[in-house]
Amino acid sequence: MSLGHYSFLNRPCVRRTSSSPLSSFMILTVLAVFLNANMTLAIKVTSNGPQTIQMAQGERVTLDCTYTSTPDDVGELDIEWSVVSPDTTKKDHMIISYTGGRKYVHGDSAFMKGVDFTAADPAQGEASLSISSLAAYHAGTYQCKVKKTPGVDSRKISLIVMVRPSVPKCWVNGGEAVGVPVSVSLHCSSDQGSAPLLYSWRRESGGPIPSDAVQDSHTGELLISNHSISHSGIYSCEVSNAVGKESCRINLQAVKPPNRAGVISGTIVGCLLLIIIVLLVIWLLIFKCDSKCDRNRQDKEFSNEIREDAPAPESRPTSRISSFRSGVAYSQVDQSQKEYAPSTNTSYTTAQYDSRFGYAV
Repeated sequence: MSLGHYSFLNRPCVRRTSSSPLSSFMILTVLAVFLNANMTLAIKVTSNGPQTIQMAQGERVTLDCTYTSTPDDVGELDIEWSVVSPDTTKKDHMIISYTGGRKYVHGDSAFMKGVDFTAADPAQGEASLSISSLAAYHAGTYQCKVKKTPGVDSRKISLIVMVRPSVPKCWVNGGEAVGVPVSVSLHCSSDQGSAPLLYSWRRESGGPIPSDAVQDSHTGELLISNHSISHSGIYSCEVSNAVGKESCRINLQAVKPPNRAGVISGTIVGCLLLIIIVLLVIWLLIFKCDSKCDRNRQDKEFSNEIREDAPAPESRPTSRISSFRSGVAYSQVDQSQKEYAPSTNTSYTTAQYDSRFGYAV
C-alpha cells in the first residue's frame, strides 16, 4: 500500500449538513407567532373599512375607528381625531378628543356642527366619528389616534365630498327632416355636479340606438347620421358621478320634407301675383293723377272765360270828381277846396266812364 493511499484512509471524516426547506418554514412560523404575540400586547385599531370614502353633500357619513386593548395597556385612554394638514411643514388640526373619561371639542362651531363620536362612551372600544350633514369644507384626510400606555395605534381615512349631478337638459341640434343626408345630434348637459360626469344615452321606444350612431360619454352628444323614420322615438340621457345620477328624456321626430316641386311652383305663382298687384297699384295711381290733372285744367279754363266776359267794376275816384252838394260845387285842387257859386248860365253834362283811365270823365 502506498503512502498516498494510507493517508487517504486515515483522513478525518467531515460531514456536511444543509438546512431543509421544512426546517426553514418552521423557524419563520415560530418567529411570526412570537412577533404577533408581542404586538397583541399593545392597543390596536381594528377597523378595516375603506380608507378613501366618496360621499355627496348633505349625506351622513361614519369614519370607522374601532380598537382593542390588552391588560398590559395600563395607562390612561386617550383618543384624538384630527384633520391632517396637506402641508407637511404644518401641524395637524385636532377637532375632537376623549381623555380622562371626558370629551373635548377643539374645532370651530361651523365645522363641528353635526360632528361627534358615534358611541356615547368611546372607552368601550368604539372611537368612530360621525358627520350628520356633509359640507364641502368637511373634505380632507382624517386621522384617528388611540393611545393607552404603553400601546398606541392610529388610522387615516380620506374623505371626498362631492356634488350630485343636477337634472340635465336634453335638446336636438339640426333639423329633424328625413330623406336628406343630414345628421341629427342629441345633446345632454348637467349644470352642476362634481367631475367626472359621465353621460349615457339609451332608446326607450322603437328599439335600440342605431348602430351607426356615435355617443360621447364626456360631452353628452349622440350623433345620428342620415336621420330616417326608423330613428324616431323616445331617447333618455343619464348623467352620473360617484355619488349620484339624474336623467332627462327627449322625443326625436321624423318630419317629412315638403314637396320641392310644389314649393317652387308656389313661389313662382306668388311672385307673379305680387308683380300683378304692384302693376295694378301703379296703374291706379297714374289714372288717378291723370283725372286730377284734367279736372284742374278744365277748372282753370273755365275761370279764365269768366274773367274775360265779366265787365270791370266801376271806380269812384275822389281826386278828380267834383261833388255837388246843396247847389255848391266842390273840387279838389292841391289838397285844398275852393267854393264856387253856382251859375245860372252853366250847363252840366253827365260823366262817362272811360276804361282807358279807369274812372269817369
